[in-house]
Amino acid sequence: MAQQMGNQPMIVLSEDSQRTSGDDAQSMNITAGKAVAEAVRTTLGPKGMDKMLVDSTGNVVVTNDGVTILKEMEIEHPAANMIVEVAETQEDEVGDGTTSAVVVSGELLSEAEDLLDQDIHATTLAQGYRQAAEEAKDILEDVSIDVDADDTEILEQIAATAMTGKGAENAKDLLADLVVRAVSSVADGNEVDTDNIKVEKIVGSAVENSELVEGVLVDKERVHENMPYLVEDADVAVLDDALEVQETEIDAEVNVTDPDQLQDFLDQEEEQLKEMVDQIVESGADVVFAQDGIDDMAQHYLAEEGVLATRRVKSDDATKLARATGATVVSNVNDIEADDLGFAGSVSQQEVGGSQQLLVEDVENAKSVTLLLRGGTEHVVDEIERAIEDSLGVVSVTLEDGKVLPGGGAPETELALQLRQFADSVGGREQLAVEAFADALEVGPRTLAENAGLDSIDSLVELRREHDAGNDAAGLDAYTGDVIDMEEEGVVEPLRVKTQAIESATEAAVMILRIDDVIAAGDLKGGQVDAGGDDDGGPPAGGPGGAPGGMGGGMGGGMGGMM
Repeated sequence: MAQQMGNQPMIVLSEDSQRTSGDDAQSMNITAGKAVAEAVRTTLGPKGMDKMLVDSTGNVVVTNDGVTILKEMEIEHPAANMIVEVAETQEDEVGDGTTSAVVVSGELLSEAEDLLDQDIHATTLAQGYRQAAEEAKDILEDVSIDVDADDTEILEQIAATAMTGKGAENAKDLLADLVVRAVSSVADGNEVDTDNIKVEKIVGSAVENSELVEGVLVDKERVHENMPYLVEDADVAVLDDALEVQETEIDAEVNVTDPDQLQDFLDQEEEQLKEMVDQIVESGADVVFAQDGIDDMAQHYLAEEGVLATRRVKSDDATKLARATGATVVSNVNDIEADDLGFAGSVSQQEVGGSQQLLVEDVENAKSVTLLLRGGTEHVVDEIERAIEDSLGVVSVTLEDGKVLPGGGAPETELALQLRQFADSVGGREQLAVEAFADALEVGPRTLAENAGLDSIDSLVELRREHDAGNDAAGLDAYTGDVIDMEEEGVVEPLRVKTQAIESATEAAVMILRIDDVIAAGDLKGGQVDAGGDDDGGPPAGGPGGAPGGMGGGMGGGMGGMM
């Protein structure tokens, strides 16, 4: 970038920098965003397909979870990454709807492209999109259905809907029941902390053998063979400390001139360990979970006292144990008191999925539970875990908000209908942006139909007709191709999944549309910044993968092969 000063050019940017501005910058960014949406679009809906992602080390992930696909693809183009953030926000906030959010973002950009070609200013578009998004949230609130936290049937339907089209679908009824029971166990009124639900994957057996343990499963075993396998009515101590002799904090050297001195030294260490164990026994503890090490001699003393102990417990497991049993985590073993102990009806060592684990059950206040997920192979059980995490998210959100929407593209069709009517009341060119927003939302039902092998135009026409007639719960049954009442069918999703998707998709699209200058401090990996090709006649940006120009490294090679 150089400015002319008299006859002398003034260099403002470094030679390595690249700049794309005006229509070229907008076009490049829109193309990048659309390409991201296209990458995940075929995974949407109950008949969506999966993606196989292979990283540079050969690890394979098979999934149709939108956010997982986009993370694994290692997308590098900055505008494309803004769309990836939409999926990540959706995942963090509500746990499901990541693919829908990304596809809507891509469609908003696509609709905007046509309007930009008609010389409608990007700021006008942004204003219209924001107005439409605000109105859309009000419309969704009006058509939402109230749900009682005690209505387990609807909660199970919500959990099952979140799993539909994923690897867990065959056993979705059983898994939905487990998810609802798990969330209900840890719910505190309308507040749900899903961190209190531990998900353990076990390769082997069938998905149908998955189960819920009301308590905590710790992937550890007792440290000494003379310790009991089972302790009933257990008083549980959780230590953030080691049962070992303290090392001196400064470098010290001990000179031993007499064997008796060495023996005294060893006896003193033993005495220290014995005192620690005595302190634990005096507190009344008969089960010990230590986050640090336990000396061999301390293990021996604990075993003599009939105490079941394990060491090097992960800190999040220790937190769950404390929550479940009511114990207080003790940071110094010498300070342990009876009041610090928790209670469990049973602590036992059992074989789970081929390995020995400690199972803490029958806790009075099971505010921490464990979902044991089984599957025939590692890839299967990984995909089931992703489905379960989405499901846990939507059930938690429903308990917190108490509002749901029908699925099957029903909310999008109703929004499109009402937003077109709303557009008439919007003045100026923003009206065109609101209409474009309404058209963009119909990408949901259209994609559902396409992925199910149906005629998308016929399906959309039928959906519009039903909604025109006042049936706002009419959605598309991807299996039969019929338009049916989704509320009656039990296909529902939380209101917040849809409102969050529209909010984040709109914000990302507006941000991308308002960019008219891209200045890169250096070459974007794998390709030039500008969409047309480099200055010295090199190949267009995006690399050999076949992705649109300007997609850069990870998007060029990586995404080109994906689509």
